[in-house]
Amino acid sequence: MSHILPSLRRRHALALLGSGLSLASVNKAMAADSAWDAIAKVARGQTVYFNAWAGSEPINAYIRWAGQQTLERFGVRLEHVKIGDAADVVKRVRNEKAADKQDGTVDLVWINGKNFLAMKREGLLYGPFASKLPNFALVDVRGLPTTVLDFAEPVMGMEAPWGMAQLTFMVDGKLTPKPPQSSSELLAFAKSNPGRVSYPHPPDFHGTTLLKQFLLDLNPARDAFYLPVTPEAFAKTTAPLWSYLDALHPQLWREGKQFVNNAASARQMLADGELRWALTFNPNDAANEIAAGRLRASVISYQFASGTIGNSHFVAIPFNAPAKSAAMVVTNFLLSPEAQARKADITIWGDPTVLAVNQLKPAEQTLFGAKSAPGQVHNAAPAIPEPHGSWMEPLEKEWLKRYGV
Repeated sequence: MSHILPSLRRRHALALLGSGLSLASVNKAMAADSAWDAIAKVARGQTVYFNAWAGSEPINAYIRWAGQQTLERFGVRLEHVKIGDAADVVKRVRNEKAADKQDGTVDLVWINGKNFLAMKREGLLYGPFASKLPNFALVDVRGLPTTVLDFAEPVMGMEAPWGMAQLTFMVDGKLTPKPPQSSSELLAFAKSNPGRVSYPHPPDFHGTTLLKQFLLDLNPARDAFYLPVTPEAFAKTTAPLWSYLDALHPQLWREGKQFVNNAASARQMLADGELRWALTFNPNDAANEIAAGRLRASVISYQFASGTIGNSHFVAIPFNAPAKSAAMVVTNFLLSPEAQARKADITIWGDPTVLAVNQLKPAEQTLFGAKSAPGQVHNAAPAIPEPHGSWMEPLEKEWLKRYGV
């Protein structure tokens, strides 16, 4: 094998020169290849403890598949440490840093938003590493700016994008042929269907995301949301939100005195007919549930006509991860066209890709063959960037102060 690699590198160099790149560019690319080979060599035999949300069996199954692939192909064992909230991982790594524990318990974490902001600002992350991944060159950083901006916070290579998400709503099309298309229409819909609408109790991230959606809808001037929060900006911009919620909550399920635990609960209550409206952050969620027989085929997914909040979710490596090289190998595989296409398949997970599919090789593009199924979003609305991550905590605290039970 050792005599084959130099030959492959020579062929790679000749191909690069033939494409019109300068000798300096070719040398740089070859050095990157060599550096990645060294990382992959160190990674072989290591175990990656991947702390990832475990609230979905399709996602858990996908992570098991990824682990089988990384073990067979790269000799890297992937252990899924099942968590309910990434904030718990942040606390653990923070405590390890305070105790000067250089050999940590987390090699890779599924993360974004306020948790990334906390880890970045507290020096809890390893990196920058994303640009060292060969497959990062396939990411659509121009068309999908959220792959390099996490809740308006520059990523700076401290995490690698894994998938896309956008706030999406569900109704039974037979019962609700004209679903509410804005925050104001949702209020009117709730008044017309008392007790048939609810949303998850913040700080559940679906509930908090809906609050941010209302906040953006109620404030046409949005510049302040993309800067770190200040007390003055918070007081001014949230005043319309509290007025809106004061009007909405009495119309909700159990008169807003109790809220559903999470999006899965709301979806089940939609299936049972107890609710007429539910929400998710995966545009293909309803299609997956219909395929699994847990939702009726008449359920449709849609987004507010003027747009809904969208973001990227990421994976990151803590500063004290024992298996940093192996974590990079796993992350690079998760960004491969094969892994991204499998993740995007609605029969497997249905999580939208972060890759620039139209820039891939023809054979790789075919992996993303168009698939349609009942329950999919057919008219995607614009994705509205997330507010800066610093807005989440004060928003949740004020909601709990006013409405928490």
